[in-house]
Amino acid sequence: MSRQAFSYWEHQRFLQGFDMAVVGAGIVGLTAAIFTRRLRPRARVCVLERGLLPDGASTKNAGFACFGSISELLEQEKKGGATALLEVVRARWEGLRLLRELLGDEALRYEAVGGYELFRAEEAELAQTCREHVGYFNDLLAPVIGRPDIFRDATDQVARFGLGKVCTMLENQAEGALHTGRMMHALLKLAWQEDVVVLHGCPVTALAETAAGVSLHTPLATIEAGQVLLATNAFSRQFFPDLDVQPGRGQVLVTEPIPSLQLPGTFHYDKGYYYFRQVDGRVLLGGGRHLDFAAEATTAPGLTELVQRKLEELLHEVVLPGQRPRIDYRWSGVMAFGTELAPIVRPLAPNIFGALRCNGMGVAMGAGVGKRAAEIAAEMVTSF
Repeated sequence: MSRQAFSYWEHQRFLQGFDMAVVGAGIVGLTAAIFTRRLRPRARVCVLERGLLPDGASTKNAGFACFGSISELLEQEKKGGATALLEVVRARWEGLRLLRELLGDEALRYEAVGGYELFRAEEAELAQTCREHVGYFNDLLAPVIGRPDIFRDATDQVARFGLGKVCTMLENQAEGALHTGRMMHALLKLAWQEDVVVLHGCPVTALAETAAGVSLHTPLATIEAGQVLLATNAFSRQFFPDLDVQPGRGQVLVTEPIPSLQLPGTFHYDKGYYYFRQVDGRVLLGGGRHLDFAAEATTAPGLTELVQRKLEELLHEVVLPGQRPRIDYRWSGVMAFGTELAPIVRPLAPNIFGALRCNGMGVAMGAGVGKRAAEIAAEMVTSF
């Protein structure tokens, strides 16, 4: 990509004079830009995105409005303890509430369909452990979610969904689903309405401190800003190699339309490593990065035979037993994970802030993380 000669008008309105430059036009980046404008109405804000569409997971996720199945919560509690778990669930729940409030359920095509965790016969021990913790997590999370009956045993509904080889099913009555494409379209529309300049196809290759703030180098131009917010998630180590951020690629497939398909809900399997739902009369099925963690710890897009074969096996044996529908779409997206449950939302260098690492829960946490980052950046401005 060669540099080009920009007009006076382009320099004036699109390439200079920014108080805040956000790197990354995903959920976190766009939300941060929107709230920066609301907190600082006189600030000029731009968002720079390397791809035609967000290059991570914001346009590639499954559209689960979730905060964790019981097996996931058990694993996360082991990792960080009950207090840390409660705080991160609160962040997920509040993030979902903020996203819905910001864009509206109609724009999101939000559906309060509930979520289901599935267990096959070989997971009988895990199923029993999770069943025994229904009451515990209902009590623990009730003050956050606002209802006492979040989880319940729904094994008697397995036949209704026509699922195969499922022996136990637990329901999360507070989960929902949304349309990822509509969500991102609505966020972009709102960003422009809030007078945020969004530039796609503009990868940032380097950041440099200047007397006035930060210089952002791109193949097209150098852009100056008073502050920079990195909302680059799994790609953030390009700028700060020591960050506790590990990429995790998720692979997804979507079938052809299936007549009379009835799968209302979001479905989780194998501690959340697999997930599926109904979308426009099709089955969306994804996951499988645990089959080869090393291979999927990458920011490179791509599909592997190992994961795709396993996804199709689950499709044929569990989701649609006895059926072999055509696969119309396959893709991958890149999430970010770390040793801690909480995301990174803090200064990284003078005038550079980070808002990243949602640990695979970007839909739930993204809006809240973006808002908090905007607040921190605004506090730093007013403190001088």
